[in-house]
Amino acid sequence: MFGLEALDLARMQFAFTISFHIIFPAITIGLASYLAVLEGLWLKTNDETYRDLYHFWSKIFAVNFGMGVVSGLVMAYQFGTNWSAFSDFAGAVTGPLLTYEVLTAFFLEAGFLGVMLFGWNRVGPGLHFFATVMVAIGTLISTFWILASNSWMQTPQGHAIVDGRIVPVNWFEIIFNPSFPYRLIHMSTAAFLATAFFVGASAAWHLLRKRDNPAIRRMLSMAMWMALLVAPIQMVIGDFHGLNTLKHQPAKIAAIEGHWENVGNEPTPLILFGWPDMEAEKTRFAVEIPYLGSLILTHSLDKQVPALKEFKPEDRPNSTIVFWSFRIMVGLGMLMLLTGVWSLWLRFRGKLYESRPFLYLALWMGPSGLIAILAGWFTTEVGRQPWVVYGLMRTADASSNHSFAQMSLTLILFVVVYFALFGVGLGYMVRLVRKGPVTNEGKEQGIGGPGQHRTPARPLSAPGEGLEADQNHDGNDGSTTHGH
Repeated sequence: MFGLEALDLARMQFAFTISFHIIFPAITIGLASYLAVLEGLWLKTNDETYRDLYHFWSKIFAVNFGMGVVSGLVMAYQFGTNWSAFSDFAGAVTGPLLTYEVLTAFFLEAGFLGVMLFGWNRVGPGLHFFATVMVAIGTLISTFWILASNSWMQTPQGHAIVDGRIVPVNWFEIIFNPSFPYRLIHMSTAAFLATAFFVGASAAWHLLRKRDNPAIRRMLSMAMWMALLVAPIQMVIGDFHGLNTLKHQPAKIAAIEGHWENVGNEPTPLILFGWPDMEAEKTRFAVEIPYLGSLILTHSLDKQVPALKEFKPEDRPNSTIVFWSFRIMVGLGMLMLLTGVWSLWLRFRGKLYESRPFLYLALWMGPSGLIAILAGWFTTEVGRQPWVVYGLMRTADASSNHSFAQMSLTLILFVVVYFALFGVGLGYMVRLVRKGPVTNEGKEQGIGGPGQHRTPARPLSAPGEGLEADQNHDGNDGSTTHGH
């Protein structure tokens, strides 16, 4: 049907589930560190605005964390159900790495998450802050192991092949494989950026509805500082990552650039836009800038970039997909930097919280970080094809022996169940965001911080019955209410 085979459906199923899953860990990583910063600033300054923001975002974090765990479990099972040949071939490496993630990161997060969410009135301020920091560290440790496993599949080393199976020889080389440091930093920074724009969009939404209070302003201010500082750093990291990819996966770079052949000793131009045609072996409607491809990818004006025709047709990634997914990622990165620079200009003019054009931009940029992450993952994963373990095992040899009908049925079930369950979860998170932080509850109820009497946060009861009333509230004093 439509020229698809069971293997194509298995790939589509994994791509679908990982696209859903990656959203939640990205926000979890960023929000966990954001919460640690908020509580640290509250303890240092005793400014209740930080405490109010902590309680607001901790509810969203809790819901997001739960959906991330559930969606991640499903992905793990697919290795055994849909990709059993891969598990048999490389399981001696990928299995232990994923086990280390559970033993270190997940247990650390689970152990301190309860204290972080429900121990506000049961433990002292120092211990509560420690629990928050441990959860934040746990998310980063989880990122470490997941990226170590995936990066090894991109640039494998430290192994031997015995009787048709991968056997670990040097775990240090396996974990710290050539692409791992760049991909770890790139992904972690992307998660921080995605969270910053999520937070900034939330603040912009409330300000556009004239819900102006210190907590909302602090949210926008912190988010825009993060965008301004981290977006250019991410571009530098991306440059180093690109140089590493050029060295170890030149076919991927050629596909990303839509670059088919070199002409004599001429430097490689940069193709800004075009349509790579895999059948015709050329990029149609190409808009080129001379020399720029060589300058960006080799940091010189005379060196050439590898071309797709230098590789066998069966070894070429799908340039049509990665050419555009990469440009979506880079384009959104440029918009993030532009947003940060504009915020700085408005900040100096004293109009950061009043400029409606900027607030609308910040609002629409809310999902930009997550879309950029998805585009980046499509680039790196599709660009690795036709290999599942680069240079060692082809994707066509990695799948289980399922029929087209079986894969069609499971794919349909995944789509229906995911949209139903996670659609409800995402909708609930949106309701939490629309409620906004409560800035006057401490004054009204006389409640304190960690170690003092207050009602613990309850993430699943946050959007109270007054949501519709809050939406219609004039909001000039920011007096939305909800229980903890």
